[in-house]
Amino acid sequence: MKATIKLRMSTQDAHYGGNLVDGARMLALFGDIATELLIRNDGDEGLFRAYDSVDFLAPVYAGDYIEATGEITEKGSTSRKMTFEAKKVIVPRPDISESACDVLDEPIVVCKASGTCIVPKDKQRH
Repeated sequence: MKATIKLRMSTQDAHYGGNLVDGARMLALFGDIATELLIRNDGDEGLFRAYDSVDFLAPVYAGDYIEATGEITEKGSTSRKMTFEAKKVIVPRPDISESACDVLDEPIVVCKASGTCIVPKDKQRH
């Protein structure tokens, strides 16, 4: 089972100089994806227990369009293992104009992660 979120990073997402977006923003997207996957699979939001790995691979800036995906890779009796990936798919082109953008021929992977969520047995869809 997979889920995807697409959105544009805004200046409100920028946390550092040069409109750089904090990596934690990608983790927030992954949390939203995990919630959707758990609802679809179990009928309950569950709880994100832990990340096994997180790799920040490229910078994200205000104005970038991000496509984040996740999928359930293993199902235990109360746990769900998931993998996540965020890609930059559109970038702003301020050198052309304030509203110009380029769709990337090859999306840039900006973050990958894996983790485990917990769904109590009494909350699982039967």
